Amino acid sequence: MMTTNKPRVLDVGQCDYDHGNIHHMLSKEFGADVKRAATGEEAFHAVCAERYDLVLVNRVLDADGASGLDFIQRLKSNDKTRTTPVMLVSNYADAQDVAVDSGAAKGFGKSMLTDPETRDRLASFFEQKKPQ
Repeated sequence: MMTTNKPRVLDVGQCDYDHGNIHHMLSKEFGADVKRAATGEEAFHAVCAERYDLVLVNRVLDADGASGLDFIQRLKSNDKTRTTPVMLVSNYADAQDVAVDSGAAKGFGKSMLTDPETRDRLASFFEQKKPQ
């Protein structure tokens, strides 16, 4: 596997439209390499197989309607994946609270994707890797 200095992000459970927006923003702002996983199972295997700087998880996974919060709890309760940084993508404050209580970093809602506060929140995961 080739090593890269680009931030690596796994985007989990987004519809095509939202994934496109997230991918575009992360690529443009941080030079990130954004991979996609449709289901929790696919995402779990990806995180076990490769290192990601951040995993972004939709509150409700688009492909199968599964709970993104349950997926976050699974990641954070597994010895192999618990140290992988994860954020919930949701506009619901109560869902964000549950995610943080499960070990996730405070995430953001899709409506806040281009907000400076979201950029700053993401920067803490990516700035040291941003291409010069």
